[in-house]
Amino acid sequence: MTVLEFVGMTELLSGSSVHVLVVGDVILDRYLYGQTNRVSQEAPVPVVRVEAHEDRLGGAANVALNVVSLGAHCTFVGAVGNDAEGHRVASLMEAAGINADLVFIDGWSTTQKQRIVSRHQQLLRTDFEVPMPVGSDRLIEERVEAHLGQVDAMVLEDYDKGAIMEPLRLIDGAQQHGLPVVADPKFKPFAQYRGVSVLKPNRREFRKALGFWPSDLELPERARALMQRTGIESMIITRGGDGLTLFEKQGSHLHVPAAEVDVYDETGAGDTVAAMLGIGCALGWDLTQSARVANVAGGIVCAKVGTAAVTAPELNNALASVERPNSGSLTRQQLIEACEYSRSRGERIVFTNGCFDILHAGHVGYLAEARELGDRLIVAVNDDDSTRRLKGEGRPVNRLERRVLVLANLQSVDWVVPFSEDTPEELLADIRPDIIVKGGDYHEDEVVGADFVRSYGGEVRVLSLIGDQSTTSIVEQIKTGSP
Repeated sequence: MTVLEFVGMTELLSGSSVHVLVVGDVILDRYLYGQTNRVSQEAPVPVVRVEAHEDRLGGAANVALNVVSLGAHCTFVGAVGNDAEGHRVASLMEAAGINADLVFIDGWSTTQKQRIVSRHQQLLRTDFEVPMPVGSDRLIEERVEAHLGQVDAMVLEDYDKGAIMEPLRLIDGAQQHGLPVVADPKFKPFAQYRGVSVLKPNRREFRKALGFWPSDLELPERARALMQRTGIESMIITRGGDGLTLFEKQGSHLHVPAAEVDVYDETGAGDTVAAMLGIGCALGWDLTQSARVANVAGGIVCAKVGTAAVTAPELNNALASVERPNSGSLTRQQLIEACEYSRSRGERIVFTNGCFDILHAGHVGYLAEARELGDRLIVAVNDDDSTRRLKGEGRPVNRLERRVLVLANLQSVDWVVPFSEDTPEELLADIRPDIIVKGGDYHEDEVVGADFVRSYGGEVRVLSLIGDQSTTSIVEQIKTGSP
């Protein structure tokens, strides 16, 4: 996926009718916040003076929340008790814009988790949970069947609370409608998810299914063997701080390292990954694309407190920082995309070009001065063949790779791009910089591309010259041995 496709995600989702059906176990997450300044006299435990509380959608409901937060439409099917907590879940879903088709069960209590938080630290969690009445899953299946013809993908979020007792029945129904299915399992045998487009176990669930955790060298073979035994076509294992790993039945696999974020709380990160995978399937992305985006989305949640959702703008910004190179050597296409993104942020782009065969003080001085004229400095470097045509036999002294490496490590240079033509005119047409600059040994009417840059309102600048500095003179001094 290109940078521009990443950056366009907000518009793509917000402007589309992509619709994901989420099915699974509902949990009401209640957070109690307060100060703790003393220890109880009754027991060696902190006393928390509760000052506020907050209710959030948890479990499969958090997957649905992430789907709508990312800009897609979502229908949710699950069960709650016909109690205050169940109606609270319904109101939270309505406020979030989720189309909730909930089964309200008389005489059963909605699953609830309470977390006590003080000074941004979770001190205690209490779970309120009773088994779901027998047959409730069939009521949920009936609701699901009514929606299969109106959605683009289905996510099964199975927390083993009773909402999904027979996953194959739901998967078969989705297949009859040609829908891709993402399943986030708990501890049911993986064979019960046979036929899903992608199964998303976490490390603990995969270890339980396999019976042990293999070494990284063994992991691909063990994963494929498990998939063949259970009839799973594709699997993504979420591995916490180690990122996620994608396996496909035909043998290919991809490991995506965790995004570099300050991990604050991993609660709900798996829900976010499941939501993003569901959206990716609904949009028809290939699994590699979906996995990379989902990995970044999960990382964003880890930087938040408690059960949380990711918005499309947050994801776009994170993807741009991950995928858009901030510095270094780029291909021409990468440079075009980087410039478009930079320009969308209102940044001023400066361009210069040359052979830069032996970098000297004159080069360093004028590149530093050029960088002061804008927010991004591009240095276009002639490749070896074009340098030879321009400078003659025996040049370049340093191969392209070495010249690029040196330039890319200068503090003043943002992006370095090689080009094979004798002049940078084609490249200028592609990127349309705000300013084109050359060193002080040029006059403005000698700058290649000057007329073109001025034609769209750009500037042409010739910078100061540091005397007695040229690559040609340095080469000559080396040949003659003169100082």
